[in-house]
Amino acid sequence: MSNALSFYIILIVAINILGCVALLFFTRKKKQSGEQGKTTGHVYDGIEEYDNPMPRWWLWLFYITIVFAVIYLILYPGLGKFKGVLGWSQIGQYEEEVAEADAKYMPLFEKYAAMSVETLQDEPEALQMGQSIFANTCFGCHGADGRGGIGFPNLTDDDWLYGGTPDDIMYSIMEGRKGAMPAWGGALGEEGVSQVVHYILSENEVERTFKPELVNEGKTKYEAMCAVCHSKDLTGNTAMGAPNLKDTTWLHGGSISMIKDVIENGIQANMPAHDKILGKQKAHLVTAYVYSLSHADDEQSQQ
Repeated sequence: MSNALSFYIILIVAINILGCVALLFFTRKKKQSGEQGKTTGHVYDGIEEYDNPMPRWWLWLFYITIVFAVIYLILYPGLGKFKGVLGWSQIGQYEEEVAEADAKYMPLFEKYAAMSVETLQDEPEALQMGQSIFANTCFGCHGADGRGGIGFPNLTDDDWLYGGTPDDIMYSIMEGRKGAMPAWGGALGEEGVSQVVHYILSENEVERTFKPELVNEGKTKYEAMCAVCHSKDLTGNTAMGAPNLKDTTWLHGGSISMIKDVIENGIQANMPAHDKILGKQKAHLVTAYVYSLSHADDEQSQQ
């Protein structure tokens, strides 16, 4: 914040406070010249508005709020760059609360960090902690239930762009992921895009409607431009985060128009790194929770 802006804020605040004081002062003085019982002339539904001064107790309440505001602005930030006598800040408050929480829960974090993700599947308390951290950190993209949405992976199924092992999930959380699908509209043209789309649909494991006359040309173009990432058999490549195009999972929508849009315009996807946000112990618990979402059926079958 510049000095000029800081001065402007201080000036505005001071004018407002002084204005409130002046307004209350002149309202109080009105009692000396005002005539009790005189109306303003406003009448509605038989109710008359009187022109009496405010009750003194009400007036003092307003004075108290002004005094409170002045004391608050002295103690806490609110006057431009002035940080307040107490030096409080929301960042400092947050860091203090995080430190208190870490001191309270760190023994548990360390205990569970020493256990494997597979072992933590039998620790309800650990999974609940992981769920709580997930709900506070990851729900904005993946949803509170982990099912994601268009452009955000579903974490409850068995389809993983970068692999679904505990190590893969942990790496995704700690280091983040950057996915890039180049735009092929210029290279393929509208007809070429349609050919590739209908070839992909013809190879899908679920019966899809496609145009047979476009499949052969689409296959040729796919093998020349797409197979290097998605593999020749369309099953994808977890090392590159290239999705499987044969299954029923469509991260960016599975309709013909949505698939065309991805091929024509490309995709830029980013999973931010959470190593500095969570730390290794918390990320380990989130990994265990996310792993449990896609292995719930396995646990039930064992029971």
